[in-house]
Parts: sequence; structure tokens; C-alpha cells
Amino acid sequence: MVYTQKTPALFIIGLIMLAIWLLTENGLIAPVLDHLAAGKEYRYTDELTTIPLYFGSIATLFGVWHWLGAHKEGSWDFYSSSIAGGMFILLITMLVRWFIAPEIAVIGTSFGKIGDTGKYIHELLGLNYVVLGIVTGIIIVNVFKIPEWAKNGVRLSRLGLKTGVILLGALYSAAELKNLGGLSILMIGFFVLGSVGIVLWIGARRNIPNSMGGVLSAGMGVCGVSATVAVAPVVQAKPVEIAYTIGTILIWGVACMFLFPIIGNLLGMSYVQFGAWAGTGILNSAQVAGAALAYQPDGIETLMVAEIFNITRVLILPVIVLWLAMWYVKREGHTTNVNVGSVVIAKFPVFVLGFILMFALSTTGIFAPANHYQGKYFGNTVEQGFKQENLLQPEQTLLIQSEANKIQRNDYQAVLERLVVNGKIMSIEDDTAVRGLINARTLSPQANDILTAAHQSVRHTAKKIETFRQWITWLFAFGLVGLGMQITVGSMKQAGGQPAVIGGIVGFVKAALSLIVVMLLVSETV
Repeated sequence: MVYTQKTPALFIIGLIMLAIWLLTENGLIAPVLDHLAAGKEYRYTDELTTIPLYFGSIATLFGVWHWLGAHKEGSWDFYSSSIAGGMFILLITMLVRWFIAPEIAVIGTSFGKIGDTGKYIHELLGLNYVVLGIVTGIIIVNVFKIPEWAKNGVRLSRLGLKTGVILLGALYSAAELKNLGGLSILMIGFFVLGSVGIVLWIGARRNIPNSMGGVLSAGMGVCGVSATVAVAPVVQAKPVEIAYTIGTILIWGVACMFLFPIIGNLLGMSYVQFGAWAGTGILNSAQVAGAALAYQPDGIETLMVAEIFNITRVLILPVIVLWLAMWYVKREGHTTNVNVGSVVIAKFPVFVLGFILMFALSTTGIFAPANHYQGKYFGNTVEQGFKQENLLQPEQTLLIQSEANKIQRNDYQAVLERLVVNGKIMSIEDDTAVRGLINARTLSPQANDILTAAHQSVRHTAKKIETFRQWITWLFAFGLVGLGMQITVGSMKQAGGQPAVIGGIVGFVKAALSLIVVMLLVSETV
């Protein structure tokens, strides 16, 4: 069978990409970009002037060959046929990331911030380019259908997700473990393992497919969408099962983001208590941060605790993947003599080993200083990347001093005094306090701008990590758009509402029990 279709589709896709690049280079779409930037600097200009040129040129060249060349059966034919589908997904990803998602943000901003959250509606609902990309893929496959020439590339899109998970390991290091108290590790371990176990137990009794139970248990137990994506290949989850899991996570997370701060205020929880509860009971990282900031809009102590618990869940992910791999082999084994150990070793996904390897390399400091957090590290000396021109200027010092009386907290006042004397932030602890001041919005916008600049001048992102982050962004976006193109309404109807029911039960139990534990065992320190 010859897989490569003789069609001009890939050639046309290449021309569209080149047209986007040309229009950007000549400034012909500058008014559109200004509108999408909403008074700020358009953030994707560098991408618009490079990515469509490179990939557009590749798509155009291969497109001519697909359209006019002679194709024969063979391995080359099979793999080359996926280029058209891959470029099709990439074009959709470009349009969503550069134009559709920013337009949604403009519309969301026009409604103003929601209540005391300090967030706009599109931020609260997580309507970013990743979620919108999945939705776009679903619309395409159900309304317009996937053309024959693109089907092989759509199937290959999961490779983007696996590669993204591998690179994700570079964003973390074992140095972060020093910030984790023993209680946080015990709590996360108990609730992660417990949630995974409960989902598997309920799923077995409600007769849902093992693949559905496996991916839902990871999503509800560990860290939401990232865990879902990481575990899906291990349990051979279908696209519709992944979609149901992500949908359950997002719905539950949005509800918790609104309800947790209300409950926390009613119970008079301390910042540390609430941060521990949010980091344990809410699944999605963005929603954990949203709830923490909604609870403490005048500082980041709550957010810092919540992040500690959240990162602990990420570090447990490889253990959960191994557990679910062994569980899946046992459940799917056709004989009682299956050697689980050998099968797991043979079938354990390489991309998870890649994640662990990248995590280990990151810990050594090969990509960034060994004490980095997601690629960012503190440095207030020239050797560490600080630039002398970023020292506070006399007029900036005077402005900070004139507004110091607005600060009520003694520790914040001391931090400002050190900042004024030295002209820069002197320690990681001071930097944390400055971030709290910025978030509190106690000072004037001009003073906050000075503090923001001071913070940014001592916080550096390693160049290698920045490159990894850019690749991760595109790989996940590409893979999830392709994933959306594999989700049909018919298959979703066949799946039923079981995942939502199970997820709701487990999510409620996890939130309620973790609240009890936090109230009993956590006070002002972890």
C-alpha cells in the first residue's frame, strides 16, 4: 500500500506558513498584532518571524514532492506520509497560539477581573492555547473530518507528547527537596497513593476499561494533566479516555479554585494550612496557584507552600507510572504465569526513563545551577548574571523611601531598607518578600514597577532551560492538538459518564480528608 497521497495539501500548508512570515516581516499584520497585544508588547513576535519561515520552507519543498513525485511502497513512504498530517497539526497550533488564544484573552479581559481572585475569566477557566488547541482539534475531526492525506500524521502526534515529557524532567532538580518538610512528603505520598488506589478500586467495581481506570487514577491522584499525559502510553489509554480524564480534572479544579478560598476563610486557616490543603487537594498546577493567590492576595506565603506540595506530586510521578505499568500488566495478562517484572522492564516506556534521566542530569547542574527551581536561580553578583546597570537609581531609591510608611509588616520594611542601602536584593528570602510586596499592591504602580525590575534583575533563567521550555511548549501544544483530532463525539458517547462520577467521588474524598489532616496536624510551619 502507498501511504503518501498525491495532493497539493502539504504545498498549500507551506504557502500559508510562508505567508504568515511574510506578512509579519513586512508589518502588514501589525494592526492585528497590536489589537491582540491589548496595549502591551506582542509576546510572539520572535516566533512569527522564524518558525513559519523554517517550517513553511520544509512544507513547501516536501509538498511539491508529495504532489508531483512518484511514490512507492516502503518504510520511507510510510514515514514521509506523516509529514502532511504533522504540518497540518502544526499550522493549527500556530493559528491557535498566535491568534485565537490572544483574541480570547482580549475578550476575557474586556469583562474585567472576577471578584477577589485578581484573575480574568479566561485565566480562571484555563482557556489558554493548549486547551483551545484540543477543542479546535475536536471541532475539526467532528465537523470537517480528517482528510486521508493527514491521518498518518495525526496518529504520530503522540510522539510530541512523549518527547515533551522527557524534556519536562530538565525543569526540576533534587535541590528542591530541601524545601520539603517531612509532613509534606508523608501527606502527598499518602493522598497520591490513596487516590490512585481508590480510583482503581472503584473502577474495577464499575467495570470501566483498565486503560480508563489507569489514566484516570494518575490524573486524579498525582498532578492533573501532566500525569495523565505521562501515564497514557503505559496503560494504552485511548484518546477519548484521555479527554474524559482531562475534562474531569479541569471541571473539578475550577470548582475547587472557587470553593477552597471560601472554606479556608470560614475555617480561619493559616496561610501555611491553606497552602498545604490547596497543594494536596487541587489537581491542576495553575488552579493551585489561583486558589492560593485568591486566599492571600497581599503576599505569597500561601503560594510558596502550595508550590512545595505541588512539586512533591510531580516528583512522585515516576513511582506512579511504574506502579500502574505493573498493575496494567497484571490486569491485562492472559495467563497466570506472567512474569510481571520482565514484562514491565520490556514494556516500560522509554520516554519515562528519559524523564528520569533528564531529572538526574538537571540535579547535577548541567543545565542550570543545581539549586534552580524550574530553571530559574537567584544571583545578585556579576558572576551569577547580575548587571550593574540594574542597581537602583537615586530617584528610584527616593520613591521607595517615600512610600515605606505604607508597609505595615516589619519584615517587609526591613527588606525595603536593605534594598535601598544596597541598591539590589540581597538574598533569596528578601526576594521572596519583595514578590509578596508586589503581589499585595500596597505601593504605587511606579514603586511596584521598581520592585518588579529589582526582582527580575536577580532572577535568571538558564539559557538551556529556556530552550527546553520553548520546545516543551510547542511539543505539548502540537501533541494535544493532534490528540483532539482523535476524539470523536461517537466515541465519547460510548464512553459514558463513569469517569466524571468516579473522579467526583475521589476528588471530594481527597479534598475532605486532606482538609481534616491539615487542620489537625499543620499549624504555622510544615
